[in-house]
Amino acid sequence: MLRVAVIGSGPSGVYTAQSLIEQQAVPDLEVYVLDRLPCPYGLVRYGVAPDHEKIKSLQSTLRTVLEHPGVHFLGNVEAGAPGLGVEELREIFDAVVFCVGAATDRRLGIPGEELPGSHPATEFVAWYSAHPDAAAVRFTLAARSAIVIGVGNVAVDVARMLSRGAAELALTDMPQGPLGALADSRVEDVWMVGRRGPSQAKFTTKELRELGSLPDTEVCVRPGELALDPAYRDPGALPAAVRRNIEVLRGWAERTAAGAAGAGSAARARRRIHLRFFLRPDEVLGDAAGVRGVRFERTSPDGRGGVAGTGEYEDIEGQLVLRSVGYRGTPQPGLPFDESTGTVPHLAGRVLRDGAPLPGVYVAGWIKRGPTGVIGTNRPCAKETASSLLADAAELTGRSTAGDPVAALVRAGQRPVPWPGWLAIEAAEAAWGRDLGRGTVKLPDWAGLLEAAQATG
Repeated sequence: MLRVAVIGSGPSGVYTAQSLIEQQAVPDLEVYVLDRLPCPYGLVRYGVAPDHEKIKSLQSTLRTVLEHPGVHFLGNVEAGAPGLGVEELREIFDAVVFCVGAATDRRLGIPGEELPGSHPATEFVAWYSAHPDAAAVRFTLAARSAIVIGVGNVAVDVARMLSRGAAELALTDMPQGPLGALADSRVEDVWMVGRRGPSQAKFTTKELRELGSLPDTEVCVRPGELALDPAYRDPGALPAAVRRNIEVLRGWAERTAAGAAGAGSAARARRRIHLRFFLRPDEVLGDAAGVRGVRFERTSPDGRGGVAGTGEYEDIEGQLVLRSVGYRGTPQPGLPFDESTGTVPHLAGRVLRDGAPLPGVYVAGWIKRGPTGVIGTNRPCAKETASSLLADAAELTGRSTAGDPVAALVRAGQRPVPWPGWLAIEAAEAAWGRDLGRGTVKLPDWAGLLEAAQATG
């Protein structure tokens, strides 16, 4: 029998498991999907915004894989903990595939970044998504103006959450604490700021358009900033997706200009989302009492796809700053790590140490290729890694020496939560939602999740 451990139950991990169990070359194969959390699905559960029900429905596809007879989900297992490093995992399993994603945020590297009120957007997302590691995090949303640095899909999600009404979010699985904070929110202006132009923004058109459909919210775009982008003036050669983004922005810019000229609607929206371009963060302004805003330097295209500073500065007022400039992988105990890319060196998924494959150790997903692409990008990435592993199967089969994997994990100090434990968590969240007069509501802390997991009945 070939026993494979997949570390991580997000899309890359589950797609890796799927690629392994669907192959025909190795008939006697078992896959154990291990996750540090007692819950599966990774960023689909803890990164997709609660109002994106269609994307969150991907959980049903991932669930089908995890319920396959040849796949065993074990949550609450921390690979890399003392007693469960790479060597110990290789004693329990014939092969190990790390699908651990990119767990931290990139830094701006500017003064004031650590002031109270300045947070990585990942922390805000974890808070409203009920990630148990964020149970102690609190956002009161007393700010009148919030600044989101970045123009990717995560930045759009954050800006939308700051602007969406709590009544709409009550229909989602958002936990009670964040829902109450959003109901009491005083935020009126949300500034989403990018250092480059609209043709280089990373958001998708679908995400972008959602900003324009929020009730009692106006989207403001400055025509002069769009015109700084040479591609905006002549979009014909751009990819279709970028052209669609530009058309959406052009429409908002025309309405913004009409409103400034007095030709817009008479009523002022309760909230405004300002999309700004060609502004590079230079300093987060404030003191020990909190942030007061961000100083940006105006940039201009450098002709090589980047931007250069102009020496002109603009201060934007804000009492909350959320930094959304990308994810970054973190070193994994016992694995080589490339600090420059935030990834594990590999060849077609085989982990490389000093240029040579590390026997039986593989990577897939963001820790393999960096935080790029959408959820579906993980499919071919996982398939490539699975193909490499299966090609090595003859050398790997039977190398583990620890006997029953679950018993071995317990001996290593872990307390695995198997699939029935996760089903018990689901039942507890559904019951809690009924008690609150809502749908399913996520349990937001480790204690509640682990207690629910014990009620397997």
